[in-house]
Amino acid sequence: MSLAIDIRNLSKSFPSCKALDDVSLLIEAGEMVALIGASGSGKSTLLRHISGFVAADSGEIRVQDQVIQQGGKIVPTIRRLRAEIGFVFQQFNLVGRLPVLTNVLTGLLYRSSLWRSLLMRFSTAERQQAMEALAAVGIEQSAWQRAATLSGGQQQRAALARCMVQRAKVVLADEPIASLDPESARNVMELLATMNRDRGCTVVVSLHQVEFAIKYCPRTVALHKGQIVYDGPSSALTPALLSDLYGADVGDLHGLAPAFA
Repeated sequence: MSLAIDIRNLSKSFPSCKALDDVSLLIEAGEMVALIGASGSGKSTLLRHISGFVAADSGEIRVQDQVIQQGGKIVPTIRRLRAEIGFVFQQFNLVGRLPVLTNVLTGLLYRSSLWRSLLMRFSTAERQQAMEALAAVGIEQSAWQRAATLSGGQQQRAALARCMVQRAKVVLADEPIASLDPESARNVMELLATMNRDRGCTVVVSLHQVEFAIKYCPRTVALHKGQIVYDGPSSALTPALLSDLYGADVGDLHGLAPAFA
């Protein structure tokens, strides 16, 4: 199977800490992988490097066999390459004053010319595609509402519909359920699993909640202080293993099932 994500010796330092410390990671096309770790472990930083939002100090990242960054520099063609990478933010990253449908259509902008992007002109066929994506996530009835009027769970569904319209082959989700109630969190994780299964997307999702990693992601990568400390089956994440990996910080992996409390 081909590689979707290839990370080699990635390091990133900020004035207050070393966020990523010589991280190397291979993720095959079609995998659904959880990133877990306490706050400050490097999960969000790693996802932002994969998407080319942030340049590393050293190392290389390839997505779909295309170089995203190397030697501390993001490639000049990053806008085109991001067409293959969907990013789901914790706080949804929707434009609240715009209709939900328009927010979903912005998933096409990486594949559009600059003038179309600036004018946000979309064809009838593209609008139909966006409506189909909203139907797939169960909120087509909200297409013409302002995004700000939706609940948190509905806004995250709209963000997933945007990835569908984008036809992203790799979906990076940065703590997408952190601010949601339990039912909405389950719905969002089910939708990510459906995208992985039915659309063949490679999904990498950062989580604090270990039970969601175990339920939805066959593989888990655990980060601690910028380093990978575990990479293997999610089913092996026992309380004893988590305590060994995180010590006193294990309490930051909140929302745990009773067996992990």
